[in-house]
Amino acid sequence: MSVYVDIEKKLGSFSLKVRFEAENEVLALLGASGCGKSMTLKCIAGIEKPDRGRIEVDGVTLFDSDKRIDLSPQERRVGLLFQNYALFPNMTVRQNIRAGAKRDRDKARQEAAVEEAMAGFGLGELAERYPRQLSGGQQQRVALARILVSRPNVLLLDEPFSALDSHLRFRLEREVRSVIRAFGKTVLLVSHDRDEVYRMADRIAVMDHGRIEALGEKRAVFAAPGTKSGAMLTGCKNISAIKRIGDDRVYAVDWGMELSVDRLPERARFVGIRMHDVLPNGGENAFRCRVVEVIENPFSVTVMLMPVGAEHVTPIGWETDKETYAGMKAEEMDISLPAGSLLLLEDGADAE
Repeated sequence: MSVYVDIEKKLGSFSLKVRFEAENEVLALLGASGCGKSMTLKCIAGIEKPDRGRIEVDGVTLFDSDKRIDLSPQERRVGLLFQNYALFPNMTVRQNIRAGAKRDRDKARQEAAVEEAMAGFGLGELAERYPRQLSGGQQQRVALARILVSRPNVLLLDEPFSALDSHLRFRLEREVRSVIRAFGKTVLLVSHDRDEVYRMADRIAVMDHGRIEALGEKRAVFAAPGTKSGAMLTGCKNISAIKRIGDDRVYAVDWGMELSVDRLPERARFVGIRMHDVLPNGGENAFRCRVVEVIENPFSVTVMLMPVGAEHVTPIGWETDKETYAGMKAEEMDISLPAGSLLLLEDGADAE
């Protein structure tokens, strides 16, 4: 199933303006809280009404402001999984799932679909329990079963794992990936978790302040996020404002470092480098640095480094395994920031 979205909506001082397409894939909307991700899903589902634009699913128009088309949520055949799962508290598991099967008027087929859904999600033994008697993971499975039994044309997942602890989150993420593969149609996933998005999605749309700043295959977006906020959302922690020195050289203001770069886009305002891309022992863009802090993580070490002689600058972080750092431990060390690993970034506010 193909999905086409081109909408605008204004809420007070906030303005949503997004355009994208997806077809038989998992497209993730990655962004910080309040950037418009969930609002986008609600507009597709018909819970919120855009001010203008068009929404289509597999050629069927769900919303068109020019043609004054605005199908009801029930008419849209869109399955939206809310963050809190939105189960009916006064209904049992079986009754909640049956509520999703109401579209089929044939009672026998309806009941068969409910039983099949409960079996598929391992909910048979929980059939007569109420939501308050279920764990978070069980509630999520009931909510998914209720959605899928309605045979939606597109599946919308709004922060599906945000209410779960890390262990349960990992297990249920695997289950949801299995559900998505069996669904076989377009899935839109909203998340602020870069690791979750990378594991779940085929493509990623990075959102900030109601706009899509980058959209593409997930590996390409992580390799070249394009904007400062995109780099931050994809996990880059070393970011500095720049001053241009020449066609291929910049001064990283926050780090106090002059750097050679492979190319310098006209709109670049920042430079970034992921902590694991900082290399020890010198090389291209080499600097002698003093160690200002060592942060021990469960399975790695983050070393905060500042160029020798520099004052009032922001340290740059280098992450490595504990064994490597143990063999190099010193008050000062040489590091390299390879030009090929540097991210030249626009300011998202200027990137439209």
